[in-house]
Amino acid sequence: MSGSTAVRQAIAASASLFRTPRSSAAAARVVATTAQRSLATSTRQNGLACASGRPRVAPGRAVGAWQLAVSAQQRRTMFIQTESTPNADSLKFIPGQPVSPEGTHEFLDAGSAANSPLADRLFHLPDVRSVFFGPDFISVNKTEDGQWSELKPEIYSIIMEHFSAGRPLFEEGKGGGAEDTRILDTDSEVVAMIKELLETRVRPAIMEDGGDIEYRGFNEDSGVVQLSLKGSCRGCESSTVTLKGGIERMLMHYIPEVKEVEQVLGPEEAVAEDEFEKFEARLRAGGKTVSV
Repeated sequence: MSGSTAVRQAIAASASLFRTPRSSAAAARVVATTAQRSLATSTRQNGLACASGRPRVAPGRAVGAWQLAVSAQQRRTMFIQTESTPNADSLKFIPGQPVSPEGTHEFLDAGSAANSPLADRLFHLPDVRSVFFGPDFISVNKTEDGQWSELKPEIYSIIMEHFSAGRPLFEEGKGGGAEDTRILDTDSEVVAMIKELLETRVRPAIMEDGGDIEYRGFNEDSGVVQLSLKGSCRGCESSTVTLKGGIERMLMHYIPEVKEVEQVLGPEEAVAEDEFEKFEARLRAGGKTVSV
């Protein structure tokens, strides 16, 4: 038997094993179809709906959880959750990874956000009033006229793009940890105790609501502790309850020298309070303009 004859017989014997022979092109189409079905099933199970290669959140996903598919070969996933706060004009965004573990940072205007690429981009959105970085969250305060339904998708997109790209939170050498509760050698025993309680007891609880506190001083003669509220707690209607019913009561319980806790207002809050007092005075005067 010649070599060519043996080869032909071997090919014929192999072909007889397949009852439904297919061409290589047809087999490739079957493999491609099977792979597409598997990918579609996996995509539906992961809560993503894809169209024209662009990922979008499928109906039924919890609001505030977004997922990003980078490519078909290598997919990076990121969820951003939102939590409401006692302040209706503030939302807490949780990207699922550390944000500012070395200390909190607050930005009250676009000028103060110049050293932070993320805060700077957020201030380019309309109706964003302030931005706050916590250890693992970002609080965004909006104006009263702003609508969360319009702001949230833009905020999601900016935060997701920033962390997915691995960009720094601050420009090099511009960041820094909180210094207000760091105990100094020059601090008295009472001040050291106040700072310790604020750092270990008060600050973690305040951060649960997307805010923070800043120690501004202690008057040993009057026994008054001065604090500022930051983040979601700034401008919140329940801030007085937080100061008097929570912080003041705890400090007075553990430190007899503390007699009162008062809030130190920022420039923006001071102006707002002054305008409110003028408005109340006009109401009492029957709508007439009065000097306050």
